Amino acid sequence: MKQAYKTITGKVRRHNEDAAGIFKNQSGEYLAVVCDGMGGHQAGDTASAAALEIFKKEWEHESFPLLPEEARAWLINRIEKVNAAIFELSRQDVYLQGMGTTAVAAVCTPGFIAIAHVGDSRAYVFDEQGVYQKTQDHSLVNELRLRGELTEEEAESHPRKNVLTRALGTDKNVKCDASVMEWGKGEGVFLCSDGLSNKVTSLEIADLLQSRSSVEEAVERIVHKANDRGGEDNITIAAVINSFSMERRMQ
Repeated sequence: MKQAYKTITGKVRRHNEDAAGIFKNQSGEYLAVVCDGMGGHQAGDTASAAALEIFKKEWEHESFPLLPEEARAWLINRIEKVNAAIFELSRQDVYLQGMGTTAVAAVCTPGFIAIAHVGDSRAYVFDEQGVYQKTQDHSLVNELRLRGELTEEEAESHPRKNVLTRALGTDKNVKCDASVMEWGKGEGVFLCSDGLSNKVTSLEIADLLQSRSSVEEAVERIVHKANDRGGEDNITIAAVINSFSMERRMQ
């Protein structure tokens, strides 16, 4: 599979509270993760880094191919594990109290992808027909939009857009959303923090990922496009494109 990720601090923030990675297990399957931390001085950094490290260790120890529902269950279980770990860290250190992080993760195999998330970091998929947002933001503004109290345009510019209704580590228990879908050669998935999705449209991202000679070059250009449009927040993306043929997927 073709894959790349990048995270930058942006032009305004002093610290990068985002974290991202793409990890390969012993069966050759990939896990892509994007986290966006929040909290007091450096607590957001701690929360997102801790979440990413747990995902990494757990995934690299997986040594067998996962079936679709197994991958979905794996993601839900690990998100619960990450939540418990961050919640406990925040209780042990007064400087970390109240910290938390968003998380969006995608298990990528030749035949399917499984996606799970908490918060407003997003997952999109794209193919020849278009690009589709696969996650719904766990935010106050998105809940108002879903209830019909805000239009799409009002939601995009709402002053409380960054208020989350769910995050990892802020409560003892957490509920995540998870789904599974098939995909084929040339189709892709990208995960991003709101520092990216607030500045670059999903269509622009998909077009760059499909038109560039390498996914690394595309990811680099996408991040810099968001930064050039203001860079008020940390900016992060992780992208995976399926390069397996149907014959390989069916083996």
